[in-house]
Formats: sequence, structure tokens, C-alpha cells
Amino acid sequence: MPQSRAKVYLHAVFSTKNREPLLADGWRDELFCVLGGTTNHLGCQSLIVGGVADHVHLLFQLGRTITIADAIGKIKSTSSLWIGQTRAELSGFHWQAGYGVFSVSQSNVEAVRAYIRNQPEHHRKQSYQDELRQWLRRYEIEWDERYVWD
Repeated sequence: MPQSRAKVYLHAVFSTKNREPLLADGWRDELFCVLGGTTNHLGCQSLIVGGVADHVHLLFQLGRTITIADAIGKIKSTSSLWIGQTRAELSGFHWQAGYGVFSVSQSNVEAVRAYIRNQPEHHRKQSYQDELRQWLRRYEIEWDERYVWD
């Protein structure tokens, strides 16, 4: 095959530093557009971005020429800069240092899309920490509570 082809779907989740509820309803959708646009600009395909006041979820197709770490790092840094420039009260905004990224099969893309779309309702019943623990268990990822939260 003379061309390299790939189709890798990822579900990424990360929170504000110390899980502060800083992502206000009034501008959160605009932030989601910035996150999705940055994802697309990196050569990835954003499928949906959602979340609540203290964290975001992204479902995207990873570009063939970028690593997961580079993609998430650029998405976080670009959006942090945007928040600092457009929200004077959040000039020192930071995302948490880490993130969670989970593979998504083609057959589960629509289920993950629905899950992300339903974040406000979902988080009436479950905290971000419990949600992330659930994803880590589902994907059989070991973690140490001392190093997951910042």
C-alpha cells in the first residue's frame, strides 16, 4: 500500500486545575468550539466536545501524523491561552497537568458521542473524580490517587 491510512478514535477527558468549577455556562459552548477547532487544526477530526463547569470531554479522530500527547498538549495550551485572553477574571487559568484518553471502537462512536452530549445530566449524579475512576477501571488502567488529581 503506497499510502499510510489510519482511523483511530479517542475519548479524552481533563479538568480544570484542582477541579475548580470555572467553565461558566455563559461561555462554555464557545470554549467547546475553540477546543474542537484546535483539534481540527492539528489534523485531527473533532466529533464532539462537551463537559461541565470543571472538566471537558472530547471525542475525536486522531490525525495520522501527531501523537496523543502532542495533540492533547496543544489542545490544552491553546484553549488555556484563549481563556486567559477572553476572560480577564481567569487570566491565570490552567487545566490539570494530566488527562485521560481512551480508545473508542468504530461501533461505539455514537454511544460515546451521546455520553458526552449528556454530561450536564450525568454530573447531577456523579462527580468528575468518580467518573474518571469509572473510566480507568473500565479500561483496566492502574492509578495512584496521590498523582491523579491536581
